[in-house]
Amino acid sequence: MINQTHTILKNTFGYDNFRPLQEEIINRTIEGKDSFVLMPTGGGKSMCFQIPALIFDGITIVVSPLISLMKDQVQALKSNGIKADFFNSSISAEEENNVITKAINGDLQLLYLSPEKLISVSNTWLKQLNIKLVAIDEAHCVSMWGHDFRPEYTQLKIFRNSLPNVPFMALTATADKSARKDIEAQLGLKKSKLFISSFDRKNLSIEVRGQVQKRKKLQEIANFIERRKNESGIIYCLSRKNTEEVASYLKQEGHSVAFYHAGMDNEERENTQTDFINDETKIIVATIAFGMGIDKSNVRFVIHYNLPKNLEGYYQEIGRAGRDGLPSETVLYFNMRDFVLYSQFADQGANVVMQKEKLSRMLQFAEAKSCRRKILLSYFGEHLSENCGNCDVCENPPKGFDGTILSQKALSGIVRMGEKDGITMLINVLRGSNNADIHEKNYATLKTYGVGKDVSFFDWRDYVIQMANQGLIEIMYAESSALKITSIGWQVLKGDKKIRLTTPVAPADKKKIQKTIKIATEGEVNKDVFTELKKIRYAIAKEENMPAYIVFSDKTLKLMASVLPTTENEFLSISGVGMNKMEKYGTEFMDVIRKFKAVAKPRKVPTTNKTFSYYKEGLSPAEIAEKRSLSITTIFSHLSQLYAEGKDINLKKYVTNEIIDKVRVVFNQFNQKNELKPIYEKLNEEVSYSQIRMSITLILKNE
Repeated sequence: MINQTHTILKNTFGYDNFRPLQEEIINRTIEGKDSFVLMPTGGGKSMCFQIPALIFDGITIVVSPLISLMKDQVQALKSNGIKADFFNSSISAEEENNVITKAINGDLQLLYLSPEKLISVSNTWLKQLNIKLVAIDEAHCVSMWGHDFRPEYTQLKIFRNSLPNVPFMALTATADKSARKDIEAQLGLKKSKLFISSFDRKNLSIEVRGQVQKRKKLQEIANFIERRKNESGIIYCLSRKNTEEVASYLKQEGHSVAFYHAGMDNEERENTQTDFINDETKIIVATIAFGMGIDKSNVRFVIHYNLPKNLEGYYQEIGRAGRDGLPSETVLYFNMRDFVLYSQFADQGANVVMQKEKLSRMLQFAEAKSCRRKILLSYFGEHLSENCGNCDVCENPPKGFDGTILSQKALSGIVRMGEKDGITMLINVLRGSNNADIHEKNYATLKTYGVGKDVSFFDWRDYVIQMANQGLIEIMYAESSALKITSIGWQVLKGDKKIRLTTPVAPADKKKIQKTIKIATEGEVNKDVFTELKKIRYAIAKEENMPAYIVFSDKTLKLMASVLPTTENEFLSISGVGMNKMEKYGTEFMDVIRKFKAVAKPRKVPTTNKTFSYYKEGLSPAEIAEKRSLSITTIFSHLSQLYAEGKDINLKKYVTNEIIDKVRVVFNQFNQKNELKPIYEKLNEEVSYSQIRMSITLILKNE
């Protein structure tokens, strides 16, 4: 069975190795057991049920609320030579009959249905099918404690009970502990095993920008996009009006952009989404109604124009960036008005207390002065031992200071104003502002009037929010967001307790320094070849009426432009190339590469030679890296290559025998395939890529 699953993975999907947990989930499913799969967006959930579907002699039913995702996944499956189709409200009566006929005749391996359609046909033609597996995607929709509850999902338990001997698999990217228990109960899973994959999407940078005025926010976003010409992105807005305003502004700035919200008719929404998926439109400005069904792998950035209402939704939305594993960016803008609006919305809905708690958690994340990835991962029950180094807080660590006197000034102002005003009025009093409201309330006569005029409005707001986060004050939203002092606040005001604050980080106007994340390729990407390969991909996508990334992802094209395969075996070795795609597209792509190789200029002197000359001079790897303006990882790679070529390099100097032995065990488990990432993951990410590379080099030399 192991050989069969690996053969399908390679020949059908074009991948050499499973991602963490995938193989275990697949094997459990083949054994006929229920599973609960909690994996982040882009983590490889679909493969967990798609491979068993190809092994079972029957049909796999996939339940999904997302019509666009069904179309996307079915198109991708068909491009890999798999018999799949979907059944939902978007197809005609004639198309419905065709799908039903294929399903009954055994001509389908996977059938995607919306929950409404599944319930409506569960006692008719669906009973004639030889169902071997049922996968419930977006399973959080079944839970009242989830962030996207859908009543029709609660009827799925009846369907589950009608198939007692068929394995069920629940899959979601977002569910806290309370939602997880509820999902298992609501779906009637039997002795299911919970699989939780790492939620750490290292390729996503995280940045949060607070209290930015509307005009400046629009300018910043326009400048951000200008620096990323021809890259796909999503901008999420709180309201329909915002989506249209932001899209209009960016269009005037010359960007390829469209808006998307629930107020548009179905055809408009469908066309907008299709244009985005097919790269006809580069940027979508949308409400959260957009994106759940998007499996587009080359989204390079996600911007939140407003504060999201909970961390689950925020994580899922930023997860739509960088699904191909390449470096991508996320930026979140927020202000207190967003928080107040969402709080008011929560009052009108169900589970008011829970929704408000989640909203508060979201605000705490936005206002945090510590590593954001740590906060985000801890919310999903995952511990990050070190700061991520790829968020705005890690890039600009705040400085702490004794904020007792500053806090006492603010607390004194709140007391003298009768604890009935909000943050803005408090700051205006502290700064001695000369406006009508202050004079109308006689606040200019207070002793605290003007005591904080040396502190900017931006900094005061930051300090007051920090005070709220540390429990000195409460923001009473039901009383027009009036500030009230807590028992801890009174202790600080009376001098019985000290408080530390952190220095606010001023908004950055300069271009953000891009993080360089190591992508496992065999060399540098040739930009000319990559450009030509993208042109072919686009032409094929247009001809076959499918998204370009379904032909091949950006990551796969970059590997081609690095490895430059010109034979079928070389082409098949590229991650993301299966037999079906090699047969359909291989000739066209390899022809481009062959033409390039035929006219390519002779290679320059290998860069490793420069490293070797410095090594012979006695420089350490760190010194060589500094001299050459390269990373230490690259230098160790050079040293490994030089050693393999027989150069006089003392490689054992940089890696211990203990590490070599650890790598040897895993290297042998993977049949000595020279791939670093699977070994890195198998060793729990405790051994660096450099150490793995050097160890393999020594092992292959029988050292």
